[in-house]
Amino acid sequence: MTSAEGEPRHILVVEDDPSTAEMLTSYFASLDYRVSHAAWGQDALEMARELMPDLVVLDIHLPDIDGYEVCLRLRSQRRTEHTPIIFLTERRERMDRLTGLELGAVDYITKPFDIQELRYRVRNVMRRNNMETLLHPVTGLPTSVLVEEHLERIIHNPEMSLVGVMLRGMPDFSQTYGFVTHDDVLRAVSLILRNTATEYVNSDPFVGQLDAYTFAVAAPAGQNGFTMMGRLDQRLNEAISFFYPHRDWESGKHADGTPLPKIKFELKLLSSDQLPEEGGLSRLRELLLGKTQA
Repeated sequence: MTSAEGEPRHILVVEDDPSTAEMLTSYFASLDYRVSHAAWGQDALEMARELMPDLVVLDIHLPDIDGYEVCLRLRSQRRTEHTPIIFLTERRERMDRLTGLELGAVDYITKPFDIQELRYRVRNVMRRNNMETLLHPVTGLPTSVLVEEHLERIIHNPEMSLVGVMLRGMPDFSQTYGFVTHDDVLRAVSLILRNTATEYVNSDPFVGQLDAYTFAVAAPAGQNGFTMMGRLDQRLNEAISFFYPHRDWESGKHADGTPLPKIKFELKLLSSDQLPEEGGLSRLRELLLGKTQA
């Protein structure tokens, strides 16, 4: 199953029994899901925060912390608070089931289980998740079909254009400074884009997110569009220094002496007649990620 953007849906299987884990991983991979596996609760928490899976299939009996605690911690973290969780466990008591559902799990399946039933339950969760993920979980910006809908409006409006904003270098930045700082950068970028769009588009300013680091901003046509792109470029580049710890930015190095992971912005302006009438977001990404205009 794929997401609204056409990417394979990602399942994190948290299971310490090797045979069960192998069976689940192989089975869902054969259905074109992307599947990751963790055998320990702490590993599952770290993988979930970093990978942000679309679904966690979670055993309760784990070698370190139990599945209930894993679920509780996932629900307490901003990046994973809305990640669907299916408990898959040998615990059959009513109170166990109620505890799992009370913690926020979307389903509770007991072992031994019917693999076809699990398949359909996973499919149904993914379908509901597809309906609910029209906004980016970090920035709150419209994604997928909402961007396509606005793209269609701009294509048929010669008084509008589109500024693509590509944020480069974030994987290395995140590796150095962590996912909390990473998410703060994305929120700051989205705020700059929104505020600037409001100044240049009189009605219905639109900012969307094509993927994690590619943004689309509705702009006026002609020279006003270039002026808006220039203002965006100025404000985004002025903000870069604030994304780093002051000492690191001043020295040009991380605290451990390694080179500073550099992030930068690339912007490109597309007029309404340059926007793709076919191919949707995939074709738009190709246009934006080609020759860029700074």
